Amino acid sequence: MIEERMKELGMILPTAPARGGNYTPIRFFSDDRLVYCSGFGSTTDTFQRYGKLGKEVTKEEGYEAAQNCMLNLLAAFRRDIGPLDRIGSFVKMLALVASEDDFYDQPDVANGATDLLAEIFGEEAGLPARSAIGVNVLPGNIPVEIEVLIELKAILY
Repeated sequence: MIEERMKELGMILPTAPARGGNYTPIRFFSDDRLVYCSGFGSTTDTFQRYGKLGKEVTKEEGYEAAQNCMLNLLAAFRRDIGPLDRIGSFVKMLALVASEDDFYDQPDVANGATDLLAEIFGEEAGLPARSAIGVNVLPGNIPVEIEVLIELKAILY
């Protein structure tokens, strides 16, 4: 149902990104009801932006980058865990935004990810508790990286 909803909205999952180092991108814990998803970047086959918000990257491009982080994350979830219908809710999100010292709109950038989740999953399931912070640099000079904590549905499909 979730992927049908995405199709109706004109959203297509990208190819799930390869692991970028010696770590586990997605990990179950707490009786396998919670899933921690490591930081996912914004680069996809069709979206490449590099640099810092407030310098090379506009706030609007940052918003789009945050959306693409979430699409990458959802693609990895589908690859590693299974259907997106297993997702009960997004519990916590951390958005890291590579920013110039005088850029203060990290929450507006993070809205790209949470707006996308709310559109796909609805506000109750799709809007997590959230932090958005500015950082000096991110791997590969990407502008945004996002990690989440997901609670799975009690009844699996």
